[in-house]
Amino acid sequence: MNYTISGEIAQKARLDLAPGEFVWASKGGLMAYSQGMQWMLKVPGGLGGAARRMLSGEGVALTYLTTDQADEYVLLAANQPGHITEWDLESDGAVLTTRGSFLAAWGADVDISVTVARRAGAAFFGGAGLFLQQLSGQGKVLIHGSGDFDEIRLAPGQQILVSTGNLAAFSAQVDYDIQGVGGCRKALFSGEGLFMTRLTGPGRVLLQTLKRTYAKSAQNSGAG
Repeated sequence: MNYTISGEIAQKARLDLAPGEFVWASKGGLMAYSQGMQWMLKVPGGLGGAARRMLSGEGVALTYLTTDQADEYVLLAANQPGHITEWDLESDGAVLTTRGSFLAAWGADVDISVTVARRAGAAFFGGAGLFLQQLSGQGKVLIHGSGDFDEIRLAPGQQILVSTGNLAAFSAQVDYDIQGVGGCRKALFSGEGLFMTRLTGPGRVLLQTLKRTYAKSAQNSGAG
């Protein structure tokens, strides 16, 4: 499947589909499509993962698009300022996306599921939540980051501390935990809360320059 990413402030992705090809898209990410496209709401993996998908914050169903005609296309966008980048599951491995970061995925062997954060502290205080969306197999994933991306390749044992809301996606092999900011003054007056997210390599990490919560609140305030 051919695709292009365009735009500067709020990027969009155009996917050109051949007959029989399909793509999974985030619910609400559908911007426009050509006349020969067909789409429906569908639960990846069947009803077994529906409850966990609901708890992940991504919604029970995703948008499933396909076509039986040639030269058809779909435009996808995240409806907020930011950029889009590719994650190749074959070369980069499985990816965990935080709430609102998944935009689209395609490939015959793409598996979309919801996994539970491995550490209780990270689940409840790390900012990404107890349930994370996981994509694995062979195929490609488009990830949206609020603002700009900062990509980091962590070496084995290398660590980085990330402010809550600035984590967009990371390799499934990266260890995800929390670490206290240290000191009451920092916790109360720094604006960073009690904890930072600690990521330990190896693996790829995608950070976003706008905190996801900030991007959502800005979008909602502008709607009125």
